[in-house]
Amino acid sequence: MDALTPVRVRWLGRQAYAPVWRAMQALTDQRGAETVDELWLVEHDPVFTLGQAGKPEHVLAAGDIPVIPVDRGGQVTYHGPGQLVAYPLVDLRRLGIGVKALVERIEQAIIDTCATYGFAAFRKDGAPGVYTSDGAKIAALGLRVRRGCSFHGLAFNIAMDLEPFQRINPCGYAGQPVTTLLDCGGPGELRLVADVLVPHLCRQLGLAAEWRDDLPDLGAAPAHP
Repeated sequence: MDALTPVRVRWLGRQAYAPVWRAMQALTDQRGAETVDELWLVEHDPVFTLGQAGKPEHVLAAGDIPVIPVDRGGQVTYHGPGQLVAYPLVDLRRLGIGVKALVERIEQAIIDTCATYGFAAFRKDGAPGVYTSDGAKIAALGLRVRRGCSFHGLAFNIAMDLEPFQRINPCGYAGQPVTTLLDCGGPGELRLVADVLVPHLCRQLGLAAEWRDDLPDLGAAPAHP
């Protein structure tokens, strides 16, 4: 059996979006062939992010929530308190997988996490993310690969106010229903869910988790496309 690739797992806690985005970019730009992969887990302050395929008209009424155009794939989504965001900062060449496989394996890790809590979740052709049996979206995906390495990641709705999703067309789909793990019968504690999600992510990606207490430098570099 091939040895698992180590990944440093860091719990960032509650953070503003932009500094974490800048730090992801900086790590990706500065890493080399021997740089250890990282998995960042974070809960963001309220923000709408508009991916590279995003259309401003899909932001219906942002109100007091900032809108940030970003360099990930996909369209508009919302991050906020009660949502678990995970950023796999991994070298795809070292893992021997492509972007399509990365997306499918991340989705499968979320599906397996939902199964742990006793309900079925699904992927949908042509619409990255994870959905419940009634078509509600419980997790969104948006990735970017630069120099063979991934950043950005997944947003898993755990126990959050879903009202801001009504201010957008989630991922470009008007009227797309959204839900939370708590509403599906799962727990509402982000760290508890992270402890289940991380092993599933590691299993799907061939990684061995090494939890770290230190945080990344969140003042590393200005954001750029």
